Formats: sequence, C-alpha cells, structure tokens
Amino acid sequence: MLVELGEDPARDGLAKTPHRVDRALRFLTSGYDQDIDVVINNALFTVDDSEMVIVKDIDFYSLCEHHLLPFFGRCHVAYLPRDKVIGLSKLPRIVEVFSRRLQVQERLTNQIAETIAEKLNPLGVAVVLEASHLCMRMRGVQKQNSTAITSAMRGMFRTDARTRMEFLDLLWRGGRGAGGGRATSACEHDDDAF
Repeated sequence: MLVELGEDPARDGLAKTPHRVDRALRFLTSGYDQDIDVVINNALFTVDDSEMVIVKDIDFYSLCEHHLLPFFGRCHVAYLPRDKVIGLSKLPRIVEVFSRRLQVQERLTNQIAETIAEKLNPLGVAVVLEASHLCMRMRGVQKQNSTAITSAMRGMFRTDARTRMEFLDLLWRGGRGAGGGRATSACEHDDDAF
C-alpha cells in the first residue's frame, strides 16, 4: 500500500508502519476470536419480575467492511426479562464482540439483538445504534454532521407500541441521543393512540 501511494516504506517514519498497522488491525478485529459464551461467562441470574432493563450510551468502535474506515458511536440496549437477567457489564461486552469485526451498522445492530434474544429468551429486546461513519465524513459525500441510526426490535418491543415508546422515551430523556433532543411519544398526547 505504501509503495502504491508513492511512499518510501524504508523512510524513518514508515519503517515500522506495516508492523503497527498489522497490530492495530488485529486489535480492531479481535471480535472474530471471541466466543460469546466465554464472554457471558454464565452471568445469567434467575429473577421473578419482567421490568425493563436498559443500558444506554455504550461507546463502540467498528470498521466499515466496504472501506475499512472507522464508524463509531453509542449503542443502547433494553430487554424485558422472562425469567433471567444478565450481568449488566455483559451487555457492553456483547456489543464489543460484534463491533470488533468488519461490519455494516445494520448487521451489527441485529447481531447484538439476536444474541441477547438467544441467550436470555426475554419477552423482548431492543437495540438502537447511533453512529458516525468516516466513509461518509472523510470521503464520498463528505457530510460532517451526518449520523446513522439503526434499530432492532424483538418480541414485545416490536409487537407492543407502549413498550417500545416507553423504551424510546427513557432512551432520549435528558438530552442524549439522536439530535440531542428528546423523542416525544404519541402516548404522551393521546392515551388512546395505541
């Protein structure tokens, strides 16, 4: 690559660049080497309630599989326990496993949701990712303030509008989230809307 760019790979600043790039790419794609069951490490606990659990603002970094440029942002995860909960720190670890691979945001969102659904068998799972893509900012369309938002809703988050709106309301409360604002649910305006 360095030669193709017209550079001298033997010059001082570049002599060790191939080694550094190799190490960086191995770290940035380390999710391929991780076993999700080892990551979860049996941190599943029996519970008697089904109240919503949310972990939001999970920072993540990934590489776009089309250009090998970074995309990064925040992941928000919620689930409704059926009879088990997972250790809270395991949700960011699940995000990390799948984000440390060559990805597209849509697949990443669904992989996180599917894994939580499979391992917990909850009443519902919701995952929302907000990300900035350097392949859109540094090249191509070059739009500096664009943000991509993807969601994956499973179970009650897909079938029950009130559950979904409760999650979205809690997610955007406090000025965080897409556009820095708070989502307004139709439920707030008309109790019969859903």
